[in-house]
Amino acid sequence: MDFRGISVAGEMFGLLFFVMMAHTAYGDVSYSFPEEMKPGSVIGNIAKDLGLDVNRLSSRKARIDTEGNRKRYCNINMNTGELVVAERIDREGLCNERIVCALNFELVLEHPLAMHRVTIQIQDINDNTPAFPKDVIKLEISENAVKGARFRVNEAHDADIGKNGVQSYSIEKNDHFLLSVSTKADGGKNIELVLERELDREQQKQLTLILTAVDGGTPPRSGTVAIHVTVLDANDNAPVFSQAVYKVSLPENSPLDTLVVTVSATDADEGQNGEVTYEFSRISETAKELFNLNENSGEIKVKGPIDFEEDVKYEMLIEGKDGFGLSSDTKVIVEITDVNDNAPIIVIKSLNSPVPENALPGTEVGIINVQDRDSENNGQVRCSIQQNVPFKLVPSIKNYYSLVTTGELDRELLSDYNITITATDEGSPPLSSTKNIHLTVADVNDNPPVFQEQSYRAHVQENNKPGFSICSVSATDPDWRQDGTVVYSLLSSDVNGAPVSSFLSINGDTGVIHAVRSFDYEQLKSFKVLVLARDNGSPPLSSNVTVSVFITDENDNSPQILYPSPEGNSFMTEMVPKAAQARSLVSKVIAVDADSGQNAWLSYHIIKATDPGLFTIGVHSGEIRTQRDISESDNMKQNLIVSVRDNGQPSLSATCALYLLISDNLAEVPELKDMSRDESSSKLTFYLIIALVSVSTFFLTFIIIILAVRFCRRRKPRLLFDGAVAIPSAYLPPNYAEVEGAGTLRSTYNYDAYLTTGSRTSDFKFVRSYNEGTLSADLTLNKTQSAVDDLEGLDAEMLDSFQYPCHYTHLCPHKPYIPVHTHTHTHTHVCFCELWGLSMGFCYFYADQTIFSGPEP
Repeated sequence: MDFRGISVAGEMFGLLFFVMMAHTAYGDVSYSFPEEMKPGSVIGNIAKDLGLDVNRLSSRKARIDTEGNRKRYCNINMNTGELVVAERIDREGLCNERIVCALNFELVLEHPLAMHRVTIQIQDINDNTPAFPKDVIKLEISENAVKGARFRVNEAHDADIGKNGVQSYSIEKNDHFLLSVSTKADGGKNIELVLERELDREQQKQLTLILTAVDGGTPPRSGTVAIHVTVLDANDNAPVFSQAVYKVSLPENSPLDTLVVTVSATDADEGQNGEVTYEFSRISETAKELFNLNENSGEIKVKGPIDFEEDVKYEMLIEGKDGFGLSSDTKVIVEITDVNDNAPIIVIKSLNSPVPENALPGTEVGIINVQDRDSENNGQVRCSIQQNVPFKLVPSIKNYYSLVTTGELDRELLSDYNITITATDEGSPPLSSTKNIHLTVADVNDNPPVFQEQSYRAHVQENNKPGFSICSVSATDPDWRQDGTVVYSLLSSDVNGAPVSSFLSINGDTGVIHAVRSFDYEQLKSFKVLVLARDNGSPPLSSNVTVSVFITDENDNSPQILYPSPEGNSFMTEMVPKAAQARSLVSKVIAVDADSGQNAWLSYHIIKATDPGLFTIGVHSGEIRTQRDISESDNMKQNLIVSVRDNGQPSLSATCALYLLISDNLAEVPELKDMSRDESSSKLTFYLIIALVSVSTFFLTFIIIILAVRFCRRRKPRLLFDGAVAIPSAYLPPNYAEVEGAGTLRSTYNYDAYLTTGSRTSDFKFVRSYNEGTLSADLTLNKTQSAVDDLEGLDAEMLDSFQYPCHYTHLCPHKPYIPVHTHTHTHTHVCFCELWGLSMGFCYFYADQTIFSGPEP
């Protein structure tokens, strides 16, 4: 009878299992659970039983960890903390016939690292049907067997244990045999057919009996076997084995055909009745693949790979049977001994890569598990790491190690590490294995940009075009990606009162600095800016560098003639004594150039002269001197056109005209008025119109002035005329004093002012050098005694009438001596006034080499 159809009822029984906490000790937990439950079935709430926070199971990376390559039969539900079935659990496949069958695994959690050992006792369910070793049992019984004779039959095997194993046997009702079942010393069943009625070969040579084995499950399962009985002549001795139990030790990895054990049985009968053959009466499917039994010799040999890690013991029953069906059996127990044949296995359970370069020493970056399937010393493992890396292994729980940092990391020095972990067991000889771990170091923005130079100098020609590139700066940042990306900018500052952005701009990506405007050297010679290099890290780091910009001069300013006034501005005439000898100083051309350096080096040249051989000019001083003595044949009127050129490339120049009169007295020049009128017709016309309009108003005033001048001429022969020297208003360029000592005025010259007798449009000036007079430290002018005597001869009352206040200075209290005053006119100069007079509304004074004039206040 076959009871396989009742498997559904068996599953319903499985639903009635109970899960209980067997015990909790030192953090371990045990459950009892039936086999063959569906995947997903709940074994128990392990989080609750261990007192774990369900909400932190995922963050702590809770997992079920099994050793070696064994299957993972259970999983943990991260949401509920329940331990559930992951794969089919077959107690018979896991534990064979062992009474106690348990699954051992570990619940591992991280942050912090913790491990709990979990044991599940697998409960047997009635899922296996009893089965006999053979489908048909053949018995040969002598016909002379007496009533009560017993004939042994091999018991049925049920993979289940306990009450689910075979509990009872029954035989189909027949006329000859009864069934006798007894328990053997080892717990097995001794099944015998008891002859109830003698056999008669002549009446029945063969008969068939049905033997049924029933287990104790609910519902029960049963298996049957047919017993074919052949009636023979008498055979009254069964084989007897030399040992009731054969127990041997077999090293794992034993070669094929290794002899395990030889079983031996003897039969007291003779002839064919005493010949014994051997066969397995009960053996597991696993053992059947590993061992082979010689039916004649009783030798058991290895025919498959023996592995201690798969199973440590095998049990089998060997039957010895004589030629006429009498038999006996013996048990063979093969215990497998361990050999150090498994190298340690290194398993990376957790690895935090990349590691931030600012990780503190002692930071845990990984969890390592080391496993060795061997036992005892063969399974004891030591773990180590090479010495040239800033990491070490710290033993943790059981076979777990934490990989931690031992020093500071610097990605810029070393961005990744190849770490070799070596695990060695304590077997003989020892076995070892290695595992390479690749760790990368994550960048942290810990390096500011560094400029390639401590400071930068840029030179740019003045009058440059806006947008012109003047220089570039470069900074490097060893950090990675955006932490090492450098952006350039100008720090806000002022240059000459204007923001630096109105002068320069910088390309934020390349560091190229461009001019925003065109520069003028005469206004700005140099300036400094700060360039900021900033990376894109968080927070960003920066550094700055000074860029000094120097404007180089360009010859873009023509010389400016201060004295005499440039051609066309006014009419200037100077008198040269007839007795002037060669090399006598006649006049001086004074000019400046706003440029600097060689662009401001001036040279003076006479480009046109009435008498080319009479006068010469100092190439660098501008002094006009006679080349020879004045003769009577020389033209009284001498006109000179002087060109002043700078030394730039190309050279720039300016010209002026000097009118020299060779005479000791203006009265000797009758055509002076005509000359003046011809050369200054435009001015005469202007003044004539003014004279016609105002003649009635100012006539009396002019008469008084003319009388006063004539009176002075009688007192001092050299003061002959009624008009002060009309030297054109001189001026300095705005930046004249900023040429850094490169100006063109170098020598000190002092001049006397004289009056003219002609029209107010005809102005003359007698010039002589005060060779004896120098400018002392107290800013006073030391004149020759003759000049002082001339002034002392003036009538004090008359002199006072000509001394009017001037807006440039005040009169010296020591009248009528030479007044001295310091005057500020854009730049500071020392001014000397020789005479103050009312003439054309002007007052005159001298500042170093420059002659200043201006209107009265």
